[in-house]
Amino acid sequence: MHVKITNKSKHSLPQYETIGASGMDVRANISDPINIEPLGRALIKTGLFLEMEIGMECQVRPRSGMALKKGITVLNTPGTVDADYRGEVGVILVNLSNETVTIEDGERVAQLVFCQVEQVQLLEVEALNESTRGAGGFGSTGVK
Repeated sequence: MHVKITNKSKHSLPQYETIGASGMDVRANISDPINIEPLGRALIKTGLFLEMEIGMECQVRPRSGMALKKGITVLNTPGTVDADYRGEVGVILVNLSNETVTIEDGERVAQLVFCQVEQVQLLEVEALNESTRGAGGFGSTGVK
C-alpha cells in the first residue's frame, strides 16, 4: 500500500523502526524549542503533508517512551488525518507531568499509524436487539 507524502521539513521521512512496528515515528519541525508547562498543550508542526486513498486514515498516536519518561502524550489520541485533508500534519501534545518539558527540533514526538476505515450508513430503528451485556457500561464486566 502506498501513501503519497510531501516532506517540507528539514528531517528525513518517517519510517518503521523495526519490522514489526505498527507506527512510524514523526519528528518536530520547529525553528525554536517549545516549552510546554505542566498541564499545558502545544501544536507541534511536522512539515509533512499526506495524500491517502479514500478509505484510509492516518492516526497520530503518542510514543510510549515519551509518555513514561516525560509525561507527554498526544491530547486528542488518536488524532485523525482524513484521506481528503491536504494540510500539514500537526501533533497536539499535552504535558501531564509536574515539570516544564521542552520539545526540540527533530525530536520524535508521535507516531503515525495508517488504517483502513469504512464509512457506514446509519439505519434509524425504534429499538435495538438485546445482548448479554445490555446497557452495562464503564466497568460493568468487572476488573479481574
